[in-house]
Amino acid sequence: MIVLDYRDRRPLYEQVTERFKELIVREILPQDAQLPSVRSLASELSINPNTIQRAYAELERQGYIYSVKGKGSFVAEKSRIRLQAVGEWWELFEDTAAQGLDMGIEQEEMTERIGQLARERGQEKGGESHD
Repeated sequence: MIVLDYRDRRPLYEQVTERFKELIVREILPQDAQLPSVRSLASELSINPNTIQRAYAELERQGYIYSVKGKGSFVAEKSRIRLQAVGEWWELFEDTAAQGLDMGIEQEEMTERIGQLARERGQEKGGESHD
């Protein structure tokens, strides 16, 4: 489920957080699914339980999971998670597009590249795929 890359410069808790976000957004972990306990996941990954606790706290702060005292951590409501993920994506997209414009990349080039990506993924206008 979770694989850590010890060559990655990011802290381990960030890697765990990102991997869980990926699993949740892609709906591999369904709404209300229980996450592994802090101790069991720390043991499985051979890392300090505080690292997992920090990752879970971050996921909860970001709205991806919720905790039930004495029961554990669970995947939060999907619509809220999707809304958050889409919002984060738009921020990244806008920053990237602004950087491209600042570098002299024309709007038409960006539009063509987006069209190319959509065609490669089979999501052209008329044959759009909506999740």
